[in-house]
Amino acid sequence: MLSTGHHSGESESKSKTRRKSSSFSPFDELALEYDAWFDGEGSLIFFNEVQAFRTLLPSLPKPWLEIGVGSGRFAQALGIETGIDPSGKLVEIAKSRGINAFRGRGEEQIFDEESFGTVFLIVTLCFLGSPLDVLKEARRILIPGGKIVLGLVLKKSPWGQLYQQKKEEGHRFYRYAKFYSCDEVVRLLFKTGFMGERMISTLMQKPGNVQYVEEPKEGYYPDAGFTIIVGVKRDRGVSISKGR
Repeated sequence: MLSTGHHSGESESKSKTRRKSSSFSPFDELALEYDAWFDGEGSLIFFNEVQAFRTLLPSLPKPWLEIGVGSGRFAQALGIETGIDPSGKLVEIAKSRGINAFRGRGEEQIFDEESFGTVFLIVTLCFLGSPLDVLKEARRILIPGGKIVLGLVLKKSPWGQLYQQKKEEGHRFYRYAKFYSCDEVVRLLFKTGFMGERMISTLMQKPGNVQYVEEPKEGYYPDAGFTIIVGVKRDRGVSISKGR
């Protein structure tokens, strides 16, 4: 069995050999363009999002896994040890950044039960064909009391509305996306056995006009371009409160 090789002092999570083959990912053709965005027009956006995540990191149990690790930008910045992604080309880039990355989909049973302390999905939920199946699998591989961390562009935010428009126009990335409202994400978490713990909001600046570093805000803000929702694994799901 493959080992996911976590940092020293952390327990190892073992990959199962009975693994489904992952079909072609549209991001294979867009891998270099996708990765270059983080160094170009997206650099300040990315920095603000990373700063918001860093307010949470001390409270998140290890080891960590990112589902939809992409080219490993967030994983490298946040210290996430292990990742999976359906794009073989993005996985190779993630490996070059020191991430223990595997090609695979989030709904596949790649890892052993109760292998991870925290599972991240960062701008990934909107690209999933089977979000319920992925969240259920995330719950299966989390330890009791483990946490799920969702990084989201919500549908009703100014940013979500812009990306929805781009989707309808056939944008090379966003045409594959399905954006969710906060309430819809809450229901998905409820159905898959998570209790909401915390929300963080950032990117209050308007799309296309991000000019400065923001202080992340605790709670849910409808105008935020980026929202982080943390859920805790429980035997029975409990709905998240959206109040500030």
